[in-house]
Amino acid sequence: MPTLSLTPRDVARELARRYSTMTHDELDMLESILVPMKYAKGETILNDGDVCRYIYWIVKGLVRQYYFKNGKELTEYMAAENTICMSIESLFREAPSHQIIHALEPTVIFALPMKDLEAVAMKSVNIQMLYRKILEESLIISQHHADMLRFESAQDRYRRLVKESPQLILRAPLVYIASYLQMTPETLSRVRNSVLIE
Repeated sequence: MPTLSLTPRDVARELARRYSTMTHDELDMLESILVPMKYAKGETILNDGDVCRYIYWIVKGLVRQYYFKNGKELTEYMAAENTICMSIESLFREAPSHQIIHALEPTVIFALPMKDLEAVAMKSVNIQMLYRKILEESLIISQHHADMLRFESAQDRYRRLVKESPQLILRAPLVYIASYLQMTPETLSRVRNSVLIE
């Protein structure tokens, strides 16, 4: 699906295709709450201390979600086109986020405001289904990443990322890939070289 000239209707249809079947009226409701947002490369989407009030659907671009620990940036998540991104704890607790989301490339987002999504979900079983599947997907991605870090070797983590998210390997700076995989850049360089010569 082209990403440069998408309308809110196009995005509503894509969300419905991915997460739930919808009638024309339900598409109208979903379309009515979508908020288009544009960010320049390097611009912050959500800052440390802000309350996350949106589920972000990335239409174009690449974003990184990270936090600080002992003065170091740790990458928790990276997302490209046709992917959801949010600070889930901040979103549900309406509490300041400890995570930062920023654009690694010029990025176009259609955001779902949490309050508006909950309101339309009360009127539609299919939008409730979409809402639930988005949250399920987010939780599964988080669990998947945690399990990868706990149970897989550095080489296996890198191989998995290459297989499942090749666009991240091609587009994200290596320092962020290393952080996401919980490696130093030097270790990542060695891992990449060993995988390439297999």
